[in-house]
Amino acid sequence: MATDIKELSRRIFEEVWNKQNLSAADEIIASNFVDHDPQSSVQGIEGYKQFVRYYLTAFPDSHFTVEDEISEGQMVMTRWTVSGTHTGNLGAIPATGRRISVTGISCGRVENEKIVESWTNWDTLGLMQQLGVLSATAQRAA
Repeated sequence: MATDIKELSRRIFEEVWNKQNLSAADEIIASNFVDHDPQSSVQGIEGYKQFVRYYLTAFPDSHFTVEDEISEGQMVMTRWTVSGTHTGNLGAIPATGRRISVTGISCGRVENEKIVESWTNWDTLGLMQQLGVLSATAQRAA
């Protein structure tokens, strides 16, 4: 494979998210891209850009740090941490002004030097707790 798939994965975090250069997704994401994330359903380049805009609206100063990367064949696994300040609406959750730090793991499959499929798991519960949107009962149950 001509492209280092770890570098391809890293570009998602550095260029698309950290530098907020959504046009870079056109070079990295395949037109038939599918993301398997329990929190959302993302398909295609435009779907991915819309997904990024959704979170950047809520956390405009968000910054991803790539903690680890492992690749084998067409697969790349990236463990990451994102931090930011909740200054915009996150869906129905109004801005809280709170700082957050959340960890996650993304596993991507690469074909023809673009990411065609991704599986992402991240600490959604931790995010909701940090934003203070869970009731005390819900926090005890979690």
